[in-house]
Amino acid sequence: MMVPVIMSIPSPSISEFSIGPLTIHIYALCLMAGMVVAWWLGRKRWMARGGLGETFESIAIVAIPAGIVGARIYHVATHWEDYFGEGQNPLSALYIWEGGIAIFGAVTGGALGAAYVAWRRGARLSAFADCLAPGLIFAQAVGRLGNWFNQELFGGPDDGPLGVRIDPAHRPPEYRDVETFQPTFLYELTWNAAGGFLLLWLDRKFKFGWGKLIALYMVVYGTGRFFIEGIRTDFSYMVGPLRTNQVTALIFIVAGVILFAVLQSLFKGREPWVERAGVDGPDYVAEGEDAAGDRADDSAGDDAAGNSADDSAGDDAERQRERESERPREDESEGGASTTTSEAADGRRTEPEAP
Repeated sequence: MMVPVIMSIPSPSISEFSIGPLTIHIYALCLMAGMVVAWWLGRKRWMARGGLGETFESIAIVAIPAGIVGARIYHVATHWEDYFGEGQNPLSALYIWEGGIAIFGAVTGGALGAAYVAWRRGARLSAFADCLAPGLIFAQAVGRLGNWFNQELFGGPDDGPLGVRIDPAHRPPEYRDVETFQPTFLYELTWNAAGGFLLLWLDRKFKFGWGKLIALYMVVYGTGRFFIEGIRTDFSYMVGPLRTNQVTALIFIVAGVILFAVLQSLFKGREPWVERAGVDGPDYVAEGEDAAGDRADDSAGDDAAGNSADDSAGDDAERQRERESERPREDESEGGASTTTSEAADGRRTEPEAP
C-alpha cells in the first residue's frame, strides 16, 4: 500500500547528460567541485602559514588520484559480492562513475600519496594535513550531493517533510511500496559543513599545529558518520551489530582522540616552519635578500674588475718609469763611446802644455 506524502524532497530527474559523444555524470561533477573547494581553501591556508603554493599543488596533485584509488579499493573490498559474486562482472569494479567510493579509503590513499611528495619536497606532512582538514570535510559535504543525484545511500522510510523521494528503480526490494526515505546525504552534508566551520573556528582560536587539527577532523567526521551510517539501508557487511563503516568510524574516532592527546602533550602551538623553502624554513631566501645578494655579487664583480684594471694600469706605469730611467744611461754611454772613437781616429791625445 502506498503511503501518501504531502511534503518531501524531490530527487533529481537526471544523473547524467551528454555533450556530443561525451557523457557527463553529475556525481563526478560533485566530486570535482568538492576537490576544488578543498584545493582552494587548503592552498590559501598553506600559504598563510608560509608555505609555497607550488609545493601545495605538487602534494595535492598526487594525493587526489591516490585518494580516489584508495576510496575505490575500500568500497570494492567492503562490497565484494557486488563485483565478484556469482553472476557479477568483475570489470565493474573499475566503473567508478557509477558511484561507490569511500572516504575512509580516500583519506588513507591520499595520506600515503601526500606523505611521499611532502618528504620529497621538504614539507611537513603534519602542517599540510592541518591546512587541508577544513577543506577536506567541506569537500565531503559537497560530494554528498552526488548521492542525491544518483538516488543512493538513503535511510529508512520517512514520510516527514524531509523525506526524499526515491524512484522505484532505486528502492530496496523490501520497500518497493515506500516513496520517501530519510535523506542521509542531507544529514551528512549538514554535519560536514558544520564540522568544517567548527574546525576553522577552533584553529583560529587555538592555533593548532603538528597534526592536531587533522586529528580533530577524524573525531568530528567519524562521530557524524557513525550515527548516520546506522540509518542507511544499502547493503553492508556486518561486524556484530555494526555495519562495516560504523566500525571504521569508531576506529577513526579513537585514533583521532589518542593522536590529539599525544600531540597536545608533546607539542605546543604550531610548527616553526611548514617547509624547508618556505617562510622561516632553513632553506628560505626572502625576495629582498635575494635581490640584495645579486646586487652584492654584481658590486663585488665590479670591484674585482676595477682592482684588476688598477693593477694593470699600475704595472704599465711602472714599466714606463723603468724605461725612462734607463734612457739617460744609454745616452751617456753612447756619448762617451763616440768621443773616444773620434779622438782615436785623429791620432790626437790631449796633454797638458809645458810651462
